[in-house]
Amino acid sequence: MKKVFFVFMLIALAVASCKPRKETMANLIKDRLDRSVEHYLLMAQSLLANPDRLPRTFIDDNLITSNSRWWCSGFVPGSLWYLYEYSNLPELQEYARNYTARVEGEKHNRGTHDLGFMLYCSFGNGYRLTEDTAYRSVMLVGAESLISRFNPTVGCIRSWDHNRHLWRFPVIIDNMMNLEFLFWASRATGDTKYRDIGISHADVTMQHFFRPDFSSYHVVSFDPETGEVEKKNTHQGHSDNSAWARGQAWGFYGYTMMYRETKNQKYLEQAKKIVDFMIDHPNMPEDKIPYWDFDAPDIPDAPRDASAAAIMASALIEFSGYVEPAAAKRYLDVAETQLRTLASPQYFAEPETNGNFILKHSVGHLPGNSEVDVPLTYADYYFIEALLRYQALL
Repeated sequence: MKKVFFVFMLIALAVASCKPRKETMANLIKDRLDRSVEHYLLMAQSLLANPDRLPRTFIDDNLITSNSRWWCSGFVPGSLWYLYEYSNLPELQEYARNYTARVEGEKHNRGTHDLGFMLYCSFGNGYRLTEDTAYRSVMLVGAESLISRFNPTVGCIRSWDHNRHLWRFPVIIDNMMNLEFLFWASRATGDTKYRDIGISHADVTMQHFFRPDFSSYHVVSFDPETGEVEKKNTHQGHSDNSAWARGQAWGFYGYTMMYRETKNQKYLEQAKKIVDFMIDHPNMPEDKIPYWDFDAPDIPDAPRDASAAAIMASALIEFSGYVEPAAAKRYLDVAETQLRTLASPQYFAEPETNGNFILKHSVGHLPGNSEVDVPLTYADYYFIEALLRYQALL
């Protein structure tokens, strides 16, 4: 009997030794950041001769570029700053400065709510890492441009100026992401007006954007004279009442940031309810990379959105630091699953492929047939941010 047991144990040990060991998060993060440096060195070099262009996406083996007015113009400079922070390579700082300078003209742009994305991701990271006072000056001009879009009757910053026949004063959930820029401006100047506008915008958004299950509309349009809600839509989702995945991620990230900046418990509770909706949704896949819309009619064949997963993972890592240890483990486990999936060959591109973007399989605007199943700059930016945040925990 003992002999049989001994043979059984030997077989069990042999089987266990054949099982591939899970790569540690420390090793995975270092490897993917090293490879991301390779990607972005090549990407930065590819447009050095075109000083007014920035990478946007890669479609049909062609690099698609934009000028600085595209809402994503700050993400590639921001990714270069993050990778410089990781690697300390002087070459990366040089490229980060080069691409950041390409966005400077947007400090005067009063026609967009996306100045946080444009300026805070680029100049903000640059100022954080170099303390270059010229960067500070650019951002302060940009912060004034951003608050010029605030309507005190509505209590929000106007998001879009187009489609005026549809929306008189549209506000989109994405705009939660631009409020962090305003909190920085208040700290930098000592003037609370920026902070007050950020809090007002977050509070009005909390009041009008969320359904009873804490999913979010994409667009809420207000009467600019009275502040009354006129319409609620989900412009980039499957339908007005569907849960567009990236919109849910923007809201979660935004309210996690609001808690960090204010320590007001209501924002932490809001963030928790949003992320629990996503994590517990019956249509959330096991690998935690959401379909582009949680209510897409063709699930499980609907496209996944790596950008939504990257934004969510980055916010989850920060959020886990604000909750009790047992809850923190639950949220970090989800973030780890997302990062491991995004770091796998299914999503993580080989160098010199994918237009030198890191991640594959993001969805920009599916109903508009724009940027579907392609790499996107903000997917890379928030993926790198998530890797750095997780590394800091280790």
